[in-house]
Amino acid sequence: MADPVIRVHDDPAALDADAWNALLAAQPSPTPFLRHEYLLAMHRSGSAVAATGWSPAFLTVEQDGQLRGACALYLKSHSYGEYVFDWAWADAYERHGLAYYPKLLGAVPFTPVPGTRLLAADEAARTLLVQAIGAFARQAQLSSAHLLFVDEADRAAFERAGWLMREGVQFHWTAPAGQPWGSFEDFLSSLQREKRKKIQQERRKVQEAGVSFSVHQGSEIDEGLWDFFHRCYTLTYRAHHSKPYLKRAFFAEMAQHLPQHWLMFVAWQGEGAQRERIGASLIALDPERRVAYGRYWGSTEYVPCLHFEACYYQPLAWCIAQGYRRFEGGAQGEHKMARGLLPVKTASAHWLADPRFASAVADFLAQEGAGIGAYVDELKERNPFKPGAA
Repeated sequence: MADPVIRVHDDPAALDADAWNALLAAQPSPTPFLRHEYLLAMHRSGSAVAATGWSPAFLTVEQDGQLRGACALYLKSHSYGEYVFDWAWADAYERHGLAYYPKLLGAVPFTPVPGTRLLAADEAARTLLVQAIGAFARQAQLSSAHLLFVDEADRAAFERAGWLMREGVQFHWTAPAGQPWGSFEDFLSSLQREKRKKIQQERRKVQEAGVSFSVHQGSEIDEGLWDFFHRCYTLTYRAHHSKPYLKRAFFAEMAQHLPQHWLMFVAWQGEGAQRERIGASLIALDPERRVAYGRYWGSTEYVPCLHFEACYYQPLAWCIAQGYRRFEGGAQGEHKMARGLLPVKTASAHWLADPRFASAVADFLAQEGAGIGAYVDELKERNPFKPGAA
């Protein structure tokens, strides 16, 4: 066989979409967010480009004309939109007169969903990808490289290469393997009494406010609904005094190229001619693997508990009715436990060029890791389900 050819691409459009997606489909933990269409939409829409601090540096490994490995990498000029926080590391570099940025990041922009990051034809290709990422970072004289929300296969490859590992916690809902719930009411009945009553009270507040929901999947989400959703999405960011990451053009790309991966819940208030839309939540779907992902939401006005109804209860009821096996609630959020989402550890891999900082970060991660372990143990003791129910 010919020697492998390693290339770095500054435009996702230059890559073979079919070859990329075929390699993704063969991975242990593929997600829709690493599909070529999704990553290209981030670029085409202006959401993840150099001007916003995301300069694509997609790495590929080809051999005998075949794509054997690939990784979505970015040169980052900041740490926004990542959900694995390294601001303290950047501050320490700056205090010592060193440049932390640009750094190399392997992640899906603005998307904290665990899954495969190293698209590899086999373990040899996975090992070669890790080596190539490190070599690129060194040759470009970067401070560091970071691969976020990796799966177990990727983690093992990075650990073999001596990278530092960092753990985090998310909250996921998982259907019981043996006897999945037949309805949302069955799910509620499996929760401890105080948790069940709290959910019922929250749902009642939304109903008493005269709010109902319509559900739209795939091509049923027309341009008007996308416009309304994006307005809600933008208002949420403004309410938190921040700028929305995703452009309207990104969602237009999704509607055109990946409609089957989206589900929208629209909140309506009032009746008859007075009925109007007041909020929306957007859920990403992996129909093949029966996994749903809570992504974005927003509202035009405040209704008590509307966020919980739109982002958790409506999606969970839908997942149960459709036989989905997992719902991932997004980054952070200990409050999700009271709604039936349980703690799950996540992992990221880190390489730092300066051995002094690498040693200091290794010490920090050892302490942080012990704290994460204790935190998860504590959370498990607060399991919201009845004994043996989940």
